[in-house]
Amino acid sequence: MWRLGVVGYPVEHSLSPVLHLEGLRLAGLTGTSERVPLDEDDSDRLATLLGARFDALSVTMPLKAAAAACCHELDDAAARTGMVNSLLWREGRILGANTDGAGLVEALAHMGVPVKGARCVVLGAGGAARAIVDALVNSGAEHVAVLGRTRARVDWFLERYDRVGAAEPDGGVDLVVNTTPSHTRVDEPPLAGATSATLAVDIAYEPRMSSWRALYETQGCRSANGLGMLAFQAARQMRWWWGVRVDGARLLEVIS
Repeated sequence: MWRLGVVGYPVEHSLSPVLHLEGLRLAGLTGTSERVPLDEDDSDRLATLLGARFDALSVTMPLKAAAAACCHELDDAAARTGMVNSLLWREGRILGANTDGAGLVEALAHMGVPVKGARCVVLGAGGAARAIVDALVNSGAEHVAVLGRTRARVDWFLERYDRVGAAEPDGGVDLVVNTTPSHTRVDEPPLAGATSATLAVDIAYEPRMSSWRALYETQGCRSANGLGMLAFQAARQMRWWWGVRVDGARLLEVIS
């Protein structure tokens, strides 16, 4: 019996418990899942939840950096980014992983959108952007531009990745990903390099059609919300937790 949960703030509308229960069913396992509201000021409680109350947790903002700090061991993506979205309790140790970026890449592949050789722009330079840029670079993107309001945060990327810049790439944009929080964003006109061949992805999934996506569709671009990323990162997360393949496409069907 697996004790699962999602932790962060706010989490009252999180779809993670729905994904957890479907994943358990697909894997032939049993368990429960619940939402645990926990903000940054109470992040020291995070480590106490593992073992005593939960076997594994999904972690959302604003706790991904705090989750990384409480781990005894990190997977490669979490070590590179300093962000954890997946926690596992194993023999008294807390293990951490980050499946966000790889989940987006798999969601793009499911849509028939290749990352290798792509010219990409990521809007925002926070924790979600770290995982996404890391995955895009490691999946062979030709160039990734990080457009963020805080120069120090943008510099974090420039210091770590060769194919990352701070300006929109010349010659058009194949993929633009908006990672800025919905409650703080100001929708700006589509990028100059956006064309009908550009895919615009808003990693938020509520509302399903954001005003930012609508601007890009008016420009003639294709667009998608964050449900695909959510489903495929969850599938990778569960594979890491249980050692059993879970179908991300099936998880996407459940929450779409």
